[in-house]
Amino acid sequence: MNITLIGGGRIAEALVGGLIAAGRDPQTLAVVEPGAARRAALAEKYGIRAAATVGEGLAGADVAVIAVKPDVVDAVLPDIAAAGTPLVASVAAGVPISVYEAALPAGTPVVRVMPNTAMLVGRSMSGVSGGTSASEAQVGVVADLMSAVGRVLVVPESKLDAVTALSGSGPAYLFLVAEAMIDAGVDLGLSREQATTLATETIAGAGALMVETSSSPTELRAGVTSPGGTTAAAIRELEKNGLRPAFYAATRACAERSKELGAR
Repeated sequence: MNITLIGGGRIAEALVGGLIAAGRDPQTLAVVEPGAARRAALAEKYGIRAAATVGEGLAGADVAVIAVKPDVVDAVLPDIAAAGTPLVASVAAGVPISVYEAALPAGTPVVRVMPNTAMLVGRSMSGVSGGTSASEAQVGVVADLMSAVGRVLVVPESKLDAVTALSGSGPAYLFLVAEAMIDAGVDLGLSREQATTLATETIAGAGALMVETSSSPTELRAGVTSPGGTTAAAIRELEKNGLRPAFYAATRACAERSKELGAR
């Protein structure tokens, strides 16, 4: 299977690196990148084919993965349509499947992907949705590709705004939590370096516990929270200051903004 990524940015490079690490032959991968220096760098680093134009890059491609910024999607769709690629996937945020289906030849299978920035370290949580002409097997092909850079959840496109609110934008919420913990640690007398190490490693460790054990987040939290103890005092303050309502409001605002950006 020959796969062409349209766009040579960080997301495309992360997917290329993940696919090669998973055992895919670099010669089955191509990247379309108009910048000569970036194009040459990707070809040299990964041993993949690199093209300057969409038409050149899609020659012989079985799958086209649109990995450009959302505002560039409309510009590349005519060339993708002319190439007649058998399967089109997109990781461009906020662009609904209907946009692709309207611009591509009738019956072209389209699969939309909502990854997150953790794909840069092979730990993405991606939502995947098939369009009206995409078969279950074709959705599975794209899900398999994305599994090279993390975990995948197949959902109807109607759920992708909620996926965006939880996992697409989710890393930023945790980065903000880490910032707050670091500042709080400095306020308690730790150096910023010490507070940064403590906060980031604690968040990373907590994430590993949620992924690698069978316990739910509620069970894990209860296991740390002794009655009348230090953690109970901290949790009480977080709840009193509206932690849960803040997350409800934040995720709803994110989902609504995602819906607005997808309206065309």
